[in-house]
Amino acid sequence: MIESAASRLAAELVARREEINRELSRNGVRFGVYKNGVYKDRLFPYDPIPRVLESDEFDELEAGLKQRVNALNAYLRDIYSEKRIIHDGVVPEEFVYTSAGYYPQVNGVTPPGGVFAHIAGEDLVQGEDGRWWVLEDNLRIPSGASYPLFARDIERRTNPRLFREVHVRDNRDYPRLLRKSMDFVSTEGIAVVLTPGRYNSAFFEHAYLAEKTGATLAFPEDLEVVENKLFFLDYAGNRHRVGVVYRRLADDFLDPFAFNPDSVIGVPGLLSAYRAGNVAIVNAPGNGAADDKAIYYFVPRMIKYYLGEEPILHNAPTYMPMFEQDRKEVLDRMGELVIKDVAEAGGYGVVFGRDLDKAKREELAEKIKTDPRRFIAQEVIQFRDIDVVDPDTGETGPRKADLRAFVVTGQNTHVWYSGLTRYSSVPGQMIVNSSQGGGFKDTWVLAPKDGRKGMTRGEEIESVSLMPHARKHSLQLVTASKADNLYWLGRYTERAFTTLVQFYPFYDRVMDEDTDAFRPFARALDLPEDFEDFDSFIHSFLYDGTNPDSVRSAIVSAFNNAVILRPELSSRLLQYVELALKNITDAAERSASAEDIYAQRDVADDMLAFWGGIENSAADMTLKAFIFIGKYIERIDLYTRFGMPMEEMEAPLRKLETYAHALDGMPLPQCFADGVSWLLGQLPQRGYPELNGRLQEFLDDFGQRSIRNDIKDPGALSSMNMDARRP
Repeated sequence: MIESAASRLAAELVARREEINRELSRNGVRFGVYKNGVYKDRLFPYDPIPRVLESDEFDELEAGLKQRVNALNAYLRDIYSEKRIIHDGVVPEEFVYTSAGYYPQVNGVTPPGGVFAHIAGEDLVQGEDGRWWVLEDNLRIPSGASYPLFARDIERRTNPRLFREVHVRDNRDYPRLLRKSMDFVSTEGIAVVLTPGRYNSAFFEHAYLAEKTGATLAFPEDLEVVENKLFFLDYAGNRHRVGVVYRRLADDFLDPFAFNPDSVIGVPGLLSAYRAGNVAIVNAPGNGAADDKAIYYFVPRMIKYYLGEEPILHNAPTYMPMFEQDRKEVLDRMGELVIKDVAEAGGYGVVFGRDLDKAKREELAEKIKTDPRRFIAQEVIQFRDIDVVDPDTGETGPRKADLRAFVVTGQNTHVWYSGLTRYSSVPGQMIVNSSQGGGFKDTWVLAPKDGRKGMTRGEEIESVSLMPHARKHSLQLVTASKADNLYWLGRYTERAFTTLVQFYPFYDRVMDEDTDAFRPFARALDLPEDFEDFDSFIHSFLYDGTNPDSVRSAIVSAFNNAVILRPELSSRLLQYVELALKNITDAAERSASAEDIYAQRDVADDMLAFWGGIENSAADMTLKAFIFIGKYIERIDLYTRFGMPMEEMEAPLRKLETYAHALDGMPLPQCFADGVSWLLGQLPQRGYPELNGRLQEFLDDFGQRSIRNDIKDPGALSSMNMDARRP
């Protein structure tokens, strides 16, 4: 029954793969890739055929994964303290101290709660004989949990009846497990997710997990260390004590005072606060000493040494060129083995000897002889193919795939009932990493048939219920840069909406009369009026991404401001900005077709849906006010540009007053005062002197309370380039 339901549901997911991918796209489920020095934000390819794991099979994996991660945590505690495993000769000291991931800076430090690897990403493959092999332990900043987490929500809604019949173990508890681990190790203060920035390859995940765990998404410039304590700075310059940091940047860049002094994305002094026990860091600095590919060789020994148990999961047969006998084996069998550079990650530095010609093998052999610690070699495991739908042809074909299982450790160790199945984009290719162009699919863990280990309904509801703090993001935890983002988000969305609404009547006049009828529209927006080719002008105004005054540029800028506000706005509301971006991009590609000119009305509808969602959301009223004050300042600017009658100004003025009252007594970002001040200077020449008095009241109020922050990262802001004459 279950197998039949699973097959039917998988078939339905395949049939609706385009709809699912559209849903992923509109929700910003992306993975960034740098290629030739250029960052490209792309949809993470999703395959609708799930990987299905039987309950008993997963139970064995679960036991083995817990065992392995517990041993790795014990190893990290040991090598940064007593070093018993070295003294007892189980792991040679030269392997420990020559590891690129070993940091003497954290020697002698026991993290809060005694946990080093709070989140482990264990990469496994299943051999053709059904046996599971561990290929790598990822204990630094393993990524990828958010993708199956998000995809499952879409799959669940595709056919709820069939999904219930399949009895897949629920995967929605990952944020709860993560937050419980963070709370367990937290010292005094709030929880933050530290992201290196918008253009990190996994930024979607950083923002999404901040949203789901209720943590605050922080950029390095939002944090500072004072007297060995870590603080989060809000937009008014107030400090909030931080108790736990879920960091998503590498050790080398974490603290320029302690690690790489050239790092511009770290938090100076963070390691001092950590060493003093005043903040927990998830995962702990120095964890690379345990997921070094050479240390992998010793994990079975760790399990026996620390736990007194036989390993449940298998290591791939591995050779260490530092050992003379192993080095001879590797050099003799270069054409049969896979060689890995221990310092590389993401599928880089992996070479299959069979793919090298004689000269390349000899070159690699010399490197191994010169620096044997740099490499390991492994037997090639012929792991199973799984079916993938070709996105171009729609045909199903085999691809190599691995499984990244996630193990979360806090007071206890838990294995997530899901995982990231990554597959190769090329038939036969054995490197499946997303950074190498691979895609992902969901991993279904079936519930036991007799219900022995299945959750009761009450337990399931408790495990997936949203924590109260996961929905509340108050203005007091908004940074200076995010305050500006909220304000400019209001302005950009309004600009896209109003210019489109005003565009159509002028466009209709052009159709009825001549191109001269469009010149007042261009004049109102300070656009060039000397156009000869009207169609080219329309294309430039609507679709040209290089024109800062185009509708497309306004929507792109709205998106750039919105995308870092996911925890504050929620994925549900952010999707409307994503959808507007997709609509304008698609329309630009079809812009040669005259009948598509009215497709832009969809963009205006997206803006209306976004504002309505914000207004009706549970977000803090003061946070909403930052968006809507920007929106109505922009509306008054545009209405006066278009010469609308004074009575049309009454509604946006009342709205402005309403939202300003919500901020009575609060400090305000300088951008509010700057926006009103600039507008006041324009109104007399536009013929609206009567507006000055009312807006001057706003300026006086804003000016008395405005804060001019010294933004550490000006690139984090997206200020509006309305026209060439605007400062």
